Amino acid sequence: MNILGLDTVASACSVAWWRDGQIVARQCRAMTRGHAEALMPMVETTAAAAWPDDPRPLRHLNLIAVTIGPGAFTGLRIGLATAHGLAIAVGAGLAGITTLGAWAAKAGAVAKGAEVLVILETKRDDVYWQLFDRHLQPHGAPATAFPAQLVHIAENQPNAVMVGDASVRVAAAARDGKLSARILELAAPEAADVAALAATRWRAGAPPGPAVPLYLRPPDVT
Repeated sequence: MNILGLDTVASACSVAWWRDGQIVARQCRAMTRGHAEALMPMVETTAAAAWPDDPRPLRHLNLIAVTIGPGAFTGLRIGLATAHGLAIAVGAGLAGITTLGAWAAKAGAVAKGAEVLVILETKRDDVYWQLFDRHLQPHGAPATAFPAQLVHIAENQPNAVMVGDASVRVAAAARDGKLSARILELAAPEAADVAALAATRWRAGAPPGPAVPLYLRPPDVT
C-alpha cells in the first residue's frame, strides 16, 4: 500500500509518502503563501525519493490523503485541487482528513487513553474546536465557539488533554487560568501525520473520508 499525504491548510506546505507501515519520504516547508507554486515540485521530489529507481513513481500510488480543513481557504483549495488532479491522473483513491482529526491522532499517540480537545485558531475572536474520546472518535461535529464558551467543556474533562494553537486562549479565559484538562504542547500535524492516519483507518477497514472542503464559516470575500 502506497499513500501520498498532502497538507496545505496552515502556515506550511508538506508532502509525505507512506509505504508498508512507515513514512519513507517527506518534505515540509514553513510558508504562509506560495503553496500553489511549491506543492507539485515537492510531490515530484518526494515521490522520486520514495521510488528512486522508478522514473514514474506516482504510478505506485493507491491512495492520496489530504487535509480538508478547517483552515486557510487558499491553502485548502490548493491541496484539494492537487489531490483530485493526481487521483484522476494515476487512478488512486482519495481520503479527506480533517485538520482537527489530524491533531487528535497526533495527541492520542502521545497521551494514550486520554480524551482530546482540539482547539485551533480562526484568526478571529472565535476558535475551531472538536472533542474526541479516548478512542479518538469524535464526540460531535467540528464547530466554532468563543474561548469562554469552551471553558466548561475543558473543566468537565479531567482526563482530557487540550491541543492546538488556540488552547492557551481557552486556558486564559478560565478563572485563574486553571482547567481540569491540561495543555499538551505539540507541533502542528504535517503530511506525514495525515498519511499515517489514513493508513491506520485503511487498515482498520474504515471508509475514507470525503475529499471535500470543510468550511465552518463563510469566506470573508465572495
